[in-house]
Amino acid sequence: MYDFMLSPKEQELKIEVRQFVREEITSEFLRKMDNNEIAYPRDFVQKLAEKGLRGIRFPKKYGGREMSWVAEVAAGEEIGCLGMALGCAFVMPSIVGEALNVFGTEEQKEKYLRPYIEGKLVAAEALTEPRGGSDFFGAMTRAELKGDHFILNGMKRFVVGAEGADFFLVYCKTDFDPNAHKYSRLSLLIVEKGPGVETEYLYGLLGCRGGGTGRLVFRDVQVPKENLVGELHGGALCFNQMMIPERLTSAAGCLGVWGALDLAVRYSNKRRAFGNEIRKYQAVSFKIADSITQLDAARSLCYMAARAVDADYPYVRRIVSEAKRFATEIAWDVVNNAMQVLGGIGYTDVYPLERALRDTRLGMIWTGTSEIMNLLIQHEYYDQVLDTAYDRRIIEKDAMNPDSSELCFTDDDMHFVFGEGI
Repeated sequence: MYDFMLSPKEQELKIEVRQFVREEITSEFLRKMDNNEIAYPRDFVQKLAEKGLRGIRFPKKYGGREMSWVAEVAAGEEIGCLGMALGCAFVMPSIVGEALNVFGTEEQKEKYLRPYIEGKLVAAEALTEPRGGSDFFGAMTRAELKGDHFILNGMKRFVVGAEGADFFLVYCKTDFDPNAHKYSRLSLLIVEKGPGVETEYLYGLLGCRGGGTGRLVFRDVQVPKENLVGELHGGALCFNQMMIPERLTSAAGCLGVWGALDLAVRYSNKRRAFGNEIRKYQAVSFKIADSITQLDAARSLCYMAARAVDADYPYVRRIVSEAKRFATEIAWDVVNNAMQVLGGIGYTDVYPLERALRDTRLGMIWTGTSEIMNLLIQHEYYDQVLDTAYDRRIIEKDAMNPDSSELCFTDDDMHFVFGEGI
C-alpha cells in the first residue's frame, strides 16, 4: 500500500516483512501470549534474527541492513497488525540499538549491539520509576562511581521485555549535587542481568500481554565503568536522541490497526440486516470512510517524520512527537470504529477486536503520553516561530490598521491601560 512513498529497496523490505507476518507467526502463538502462557516471545525474536529483521537501520558491520527510517516505519506498519506486544519486541532493538550505535564505544558495539542484532541477546530500556512517571529527569535510581565500577541501587517499572532481557539500558542519577541542573544529573548504563538485579513479572496488564513487562530492582549492583554509555552525567543527551526511535516506532506500530479496519470491511460486506449488507448503510460505510481517512493521515505524518529524521531536519523531534501522538490516538479511533461496525459480536472474543482495543490503549501512554507529546510540540513550534532567523511572512502587518497599538500588548502597555494591579 502506498508504495510510491518507498524506494525499490524499501518496497522489497515491506513485502518481505508482510510475508514474514503471514507465514511465520501463528494465531495460536498470539493466543498463548494474550493468555499469559508465554512470558516473553523469544521464539519471535529468533525468527526475526534469522530473517535479518533486528537491525534494519544499523551498520552492516554489526549485522544490520543499513537502511532508512522510512524502511523501519514500513516494516513496523506490517508488524503492527500482530499486536502491541510483538510490536514492542520488534522495535526494542531500534530503541536500545540507537543508544549503542550513536553513543556506544566500539567495544560496547561488539559486545552488545552485534549479538543483540543477531538475536543472541535480548535487551530492554529502563526509564520509568514508581515515583517518576513522566518526570523522567526526577529519577531516583542512583549509581555511585567507586573506582572502576558503579554501585547501582533503585527500582524501575513498566520495563517492556524485562522478563526476557539479558541486559538493560538504565538511566540513573550520578550527579548528587543538589544544585546540579536536572539535565546534568543522569547517566546511561548497560546493566547485565546478574547478582543484585531482580526482575519481577508482576503486572496484570489490560493488553500487550506476553511481552515480558515487569519491574526491576537493583540492590548494590556492581556495573563496570566501561558500561557507561556516552559521557558521565550525559544521560540527557542520550535521552534526547532516544526520543526519536521510541516515539517513531510507537507511531509506526500503531499504523498496524489497518488489520482491524480490514476486518470491519470484510464483516460489513457479509453481514446482512434489513435486507442488505450493512455496508450499504451510511451509518456503517461512513465509519469505514472516516477510519480510512484518519489512518491515511496518520500514515502520511509517520512517513513524513521518517523522512525528516533521514534528512536530519532541525525540528525533527516536534514532527516525530506529532506522529506519535496522532497515530496512537487515530489507532484508538479506528479500532473503536471497527468494533462499532461489528456491534455486539465485536465485544466478544469471537473476533480479535477486543484484543486490539486492549492493546491499542497503551499507545497513548507508553514512550511518552499524548500530553507530554503536546508539551514538546508546542515548545519547539514557539522556538521556531519566535526565532530571530524566522523568514516567513509576518502576517500582523497585513491588518487594516497595521500601526494600531491594539495589535500586540507589551508589559508596559498592560500596566498603562489597566494599572499596576494587573
